Amino acid sequence: MRITFLGTGTSCGVPVIGCQCKVCQSADPKDKRLRCSILVETESTRVLVDAGPDFRQQILPQPFRRIDAILVTHSHYDHMGGMDDIRPYCQFGEMNVYADAIARKGMLEMLPYCFAEHRYPGVPQIGLHEICAGSPFVIGDIPVLPIRVMHGKLPILGFRFGAFAYITDMKYIEDDQMPLLEGVETLCVNALRFDKPHHSHQLVDDAIAFARRVGARRTLLTHMCHDIGLHEEVNKILPEGVELAFDGQVLEI
Repeated sequence: MRITFLGTGTSCGVPVIGCQCKVCQSADPKDKRLRCSILVETESTRVLVDAGPDFRQQILPQPFRRIDAILVTHSHYDHMGGMDDIRPYCQFGEMNVYADAIARKGMLEMLPYCFAEHRYPGVPQIGLHEICAGSPFVIGDIPVLPIRVMHGKLPILGFRFGAFAYITDMKYIEDDQMPLLEGVETLCVNALRFDKPHHSHQLVDDAIAFARRVGARRTLLTHMCHDIGLHEEVNKILPEGVELAFDGQVLEI
């Protein structure tokens, strides 16, 4: 299974518009972060996690072939704002989109024209499926296990694909969800920055502590803002087994 990081930035992306900090002005491509998304692939199946406002830019470098499903972590714009751009992929058939009840409601409100009785020609053809934490399902040959985490007071979903787990926008996780992460070897989890606590996002130390609870052998940090620092410098001070993910990175799981 191949994991491609399409975006590893927070809601504003990096560089932040108008910012003159050293990260936003960096020439290192690993300091350029589009909004969070990954592509999970096998030889026969492709699954996208989140289609944010950068989706068109993120997907253009990828081979143009069927995307079998889109998994939605939650309905905030930086994770769902590019859903209209899936239109070219609907030539392969209806796009199956999987979301929990809250995100499903958000999608119906954000894209009402996609679900109208009389649809405008050319709108995305979406098959919207409701899922819930702890109830596994399979897309092609990719097993999917949704996991509930808390984005402040908002319950959202992370996803486990075999020995790999992807969690973004988490502030904390309730104890009853931890057994769903047993045996995870590679973890991707959000880490906004090092200091200045946020009401709905983990900091780097929180992410490291969570990774140790999970027992993952390798942890990649995502959903990072410019305050986290330069990619090259931060990776030098992170503990063994923990690293910053970067846009375009590919993992073979």
